[in-house]
Amino acid sequence: MKVLMQEDAQKIAVEFLKKRKKTEKIDVSSVEQREGCWVVRGTCPIDLEGHPWAERFEVVIDSKGRIKSTDFSLL
Repeated sequence: MKVLMQEDAQKIAVEFLKKRKKTEKIDVSSVEQREGCWVVRGTCPIDLEGHPWAERFEVVIDSKGRIKSTDFSLL
């Protein structure tokens, strides 16, 4: 079985966010391993009623490459 590396976890999170948020600009600030999962954090732009905002995200990816949880909050 292939071991999920940091770069793989980041790529999975970025591709997921590009589809979910419909944007190409995803800024990853950190990727860390915690309790057997990878936690990817950063920001992405969103459009709220015609006004650009930044949104903070956290994506938790398990050791098999599946997204375990997500968290989003406005900055």
